[in-house]
Amino acid sequence: MARNKEALLLLLDVSPSMHTFLPEVAKLCSMLVQKKLIYSKSDEVGIVLFGTEDTNNELTNEVGGYEHVVVLQNIKVVDGDLVEALKQLPRGTVAVLDAIVVGMDMLIKKFGTTNKGKKRLCLITSALGSIKDPYEGTKEDQIGTVAEQMTAYGMKLECIVARGKQDGNVNERIMDENDLLLKLFSMKTTGKTLYVETPTSLLGALRTRSITPVTIFRGDLELSPNMRIKVWVYKKTAEERFPTLKQYSDKAPPTDKFATHEVKVDFEYKSVEDSSKVVPPEQRIKGYRYGPQVVPISAAEWEAVKFKTEKGVRLLGFTDASNIMRHYYMNDVNIFVAEPGNTNAMLAVSALARAMKEMNKVAILRCVWRQGQGSVVIGILTPNVSDNNDNIPDSFCFNVLPYAEDVREFQFPSFSNLPASWLPNEEQQEAADNLVRMFDLAPCGSEETLRPDVTPNPVLERFYHHLELKSKHPDAVVPPLDETLKKITEPDPELLSQNKPIIDAFRRSFELEENPKLKKSTRRLLRDRPSGLNEEANMGDGNDGQAIKSIENTSTVEKIGDLTPIQDFEVMLSRRDSPEWVGKAIKEMKNKIFDLVEDSYEGDNYGKALEYLVALRKGCVLEQEPKQFNDFLRHLCKFCEDHNLTSFCESLASKEIMLINKTEAEDSEVTEDEARSFMVKKEPKPE
Repeated sequence: MARNKEALLLLLDVSPSMHTFLPEVAKLCSMLVQKKLIYSKSDEVGIVLFGTEDTNNELTNEVGGYEHVVVLQNIKVVDGDLVEALKQLPRGTVAVLDAIVVGMDMLIKKFGTTNKGKKRLCLITSALGSIKDPYEGTKEDQIGTVAEQMTAYGMKLECIVARGKQDGNVNERIMDENDLLLKLFSMKTTGKTLYVETPTSLLGALRTRSITPVTIFRGDLELSPNMRIKVWVYKKTAEERFPTLKQYSDKAPPTDKFATHEVKVDFEYKSVEDSSKVVPPEQRIKGYRYGPQVVPISAAEWEAVKFKTEKGVRLLGFTDASNIMRHYYMNDVNIFVAEPGNTNAMLAVSALARAMKEMNKVAILRCVWRQGQGSVVIGILTPNVSDNNDNIPDSFCFNVLPYAEDVREFQFPSFSNLPASWLPNEEQQEAADNLVRMFDLAPCGSEETLRPDVTPNPVLERFYHHLELKSKHPDAVVPPLDETLKKITEPDPELLSQNKPIIDAFRRSFELEENPKLKKSTRRLLRDRPSGLNEEANMGDGNDGQAIKSIENTSTVEKIGDLTPIQDFEVMLSRRDSPEWVGKAIKEMKNKIFDLVEDSYEGDNYGKALEYLVALRKGCVLEQEPKQFNDFLRHLCKFCEDHNLTSFCESLASKEIMLINKTEAEDSEVTEDEARSFMVKKEPKPE
């Protein structure tokens, strides 16, 4: 067997207790073979069935016993025949659990003591069949003997126990005994046992693609200049992508067995002035657009401006876990483990992780995974403490945190600012609570639905199935999504039918109306609560009803007064009982500003006019009315120039009040450069 290639033996239970799961077992194992044909085409796979009426295995012929175990396919390199064999699994009539020894014997005869760690047994069963008593000793002794042999030959056991809703015919004693024996097997070998209750969970229970873990960092976790812990860092999660599609050429002669059919692509760069002239690499240079010009940057200059980093992981400090919001997490998750075999490192990691968990703290790290890395990663280290019953060392989970440039702020109005008529009443709140409880994916006493570790990606599964069909029938159409996979992408029809009264009650509690297409300016509320309301809403004993009442009172504003014009303007913009309020508010505020500038004496009203102008600009941006503001600002500046009020225009430049550009409002016809040039102080005209 080639290096780093796996030998896998599928031990499949076809007894009556597994009949409901067998279609999904066939799909799961077929998917495993299909992925190996893409990613690991040198791997070897065999199939053993147990619980059958017939018996066909070498151990029965050699030593006797091991009845109702059939070798469906001997261990061989994966091919399309394996997929076809898995599609035709027979239905057995006998319940037994003796296939592990048969499978282990096949692997020993095929590979002996070679390829340790690359031999895997996968047992899929309901574990409801009886295990016959050994000729000598107890069943526990037999498990111990088999486990020692598996360890000596470097085999791994992966057991998936599939059980749906059990009827009264199940022998509880046999089921409990088998569970205990499987648990003992997992403890004595490098294996694991996973229990699933639904066909959907079964499809994701088996690791269909083997990915060798590779460290992204090996070195010191530097807590201080004099304190370091040896750690290894692995990827814990990473998005599974579609296999890479490669260009294929059919121009090679059919008789050429060594043809790679590879397609090579070459690029030529030609001059704009002379399309027949090829520009050589030494005459080409990359550039970056900077305003209207392109700034050329040579390879040497680019190398010089690169940020030079040194490999290392350094602690910056600790903070409360509540200070790090979940939405700050970026990219994939990494896991920090102590250096294997280093007892001091294991003790240090465990002590630090347990102390952080007890104090509810997380660590902030500066990470450079490799020498010369182009960027510095800042991330959060969260303790991952194992249970006392698990033989798993403590570790840390690492998530990348964003820099300021990576954060996207989306501001929305607070519910506390809404009038009481917009808030849900008790009946509506209860209907919503019942709806949420109805869709609980982890109800008490049942298996959690759509667990990430056993839920396959339906898009990828469908792709692999289509690829298998295309390999045999080039004109095959894309198949519909499998019914079992549909349960991942669609609500459960049975759940919906059972809870129809709850859904109907929710529908009756809320009046559903068609949303008419309104003017842009009426689509959104102000992002911030109106100025001046903070103090009023927070007065008294902090009663929410008082805060709501104060907002309801302000909704009666129908014109901009002289006492609090900015607050009146913001409240009028926030009114949604008619689309006319936005236009009315903008018009009245423009008149206020114009009157202040026109009636000013030696600029005594300029400060107030500028304050109102800032509020007008903010409101026009929020309501997406750039034309109204831009036209008014141009008119106001022209009026000031014609009446020798240039000092007001200079005040605009000092306050950086500019036209609304396209980045702030899509309907604006002003670019950023035009907006900036508008606020440039103009030279006074010569007399």
